[in-house]
Amino acid sequence: MTSALRGIDPSRYVVHVGFLLIFALFAVVLKDDGFLTSTNLLNIAQQTAPVTVMAVGMVFVFTAGEIDLSIGSVVAISALIAATVMREYAWPLAVVAGLGTGIGIGLLNGALVAYARLPSFLVTLATMGLLAGVARWLTNLQSVPITQNLFNNLFGAGRLAGIPSLVFWTVAVVGIGHFIHRETRFGAHVHATGDNARAARAIGIRIEQVRLAVLVISATTAALAGLLYAGRLHGARYTLGETDLLTVIAAVIVGGTHLNGGIGTVTGALIGSLLMGMLNNGLILMGLSVSEQMMVRGLIILAAVALTLREPNR
Repeated sequence: MTSALRGIDPSRYVVHVGFLLIFALFAVVLKDDGFLTSTNLLNIAQQTAPVTVMAVGMVFVFTAGEIDLSIGSVVAISALIAATVMREYAWPLAVVAGLGTGIGIGLLNGALVAYARLPSFLVTLATMGLLAGVARWLTNLQSVPITQNLFNNLFGAGRLAGIPSLVFWTVAVVGIGHFIHRETRFGAHVHATGDNARAARAIGIRIEQVRLAVLVISATTAALAGLLYAGRLHGARYTLGETDLLTVIAAVIVGGTHLNGGIGTVTGALIGSLLMGMLNNGLILMGLSVSEQMMVRGLIILAAVALTLREPNR
């Protein structure tokens, strides 16, 4: 037992312990404010669903040693295109259009990074600005309502056995992402590429294809998040997702994925996303001002990152 305990890396479980401690703190402090009610807990899960979906895609990108700054803009443009198509055609075609938009953007980002060998930071930064402008131009800063009840129920506003559909989407995406990331050859190639691209190439891994694939995955999950936002809000607007980038990155890093590649965890990203949502919810219930909420969140994120990603030999 002693040898087994010595082999455990405590830094891998910081976010889990932190989540439980903060949950217990809010449960005690806010016991009379409805924090522990099923309605509030399901509300947290609903609010964090799009962020969690995007975080799954970002785990693949970070693990491969890349970054995607365009996800917020992909959310908006994909939702707007889906809502626009839905005005004239059946909602399944609109879903295909929205997801196809994300896939196309991911292919563009991936091709420029993998084959033109441009830095993913600069490529996705440029894409972010370009898509933000297109989203504003496409609808002239107007929202696009969605009146298809089946779409709205399936992608955001519906419930099954009392559980919001957004929770089912979260479970499905996290489950599939975790399996691919941990149990498949592609997942192993992603880890190897992020850990040492030159060595990965030497053993026959096509790192260009890996880099292309992870950016397609990231953009596709962002497009799906856009559909989830549109379904929950019964419409799309150019502002969708514009504040999510930093939240997604924080959730992924706090969850234990390394910025420099080679190490990533989908389940950790889920915990990190729920932690961010729980913090927002709990701090609001405590009556803190916006500035106080920002300071507390920043301190907690800094502490979690320092404990999770610190280098012991420095």
